[in-house]
Amino acid sequence: MSAIALIFAIFKVKPSPFCILDEIDAALDEANVDRFSRVLQEFSKTSQFIVITHNKKTIVNASVMYGITMQQSGVSKIVSVKLSQDKQKQEQPVTA
Repeated sequence: MSAIALIFAIFKVKPSPFCILDEIDAALDEANVDRFSRVLQEFSKTSQFIVITHNKKTIVNASVMYGITMQQSGVSKIVSVKLSQDKQKQEQPVTA
């Protein structure tokens, strides 16, 4: 958690256009993953984050998700899913 706090403190002082985080949430418990996700959402307003993770709670905050699948033996295929459209629909109030 200290390393994550240091990274975000640096971003607070001098934001970068993008940041790549590889399994940064792997050692965190569920409560700290929630805290990390909230801070990541706040910083994603000014920077783009590429997060490599297997944690479902972190993936929930993604706007785009990429993965690799192997439908045939030895043939890999890139799969992408844009999730930002669904988030916008959920956030908009329904009017009748």
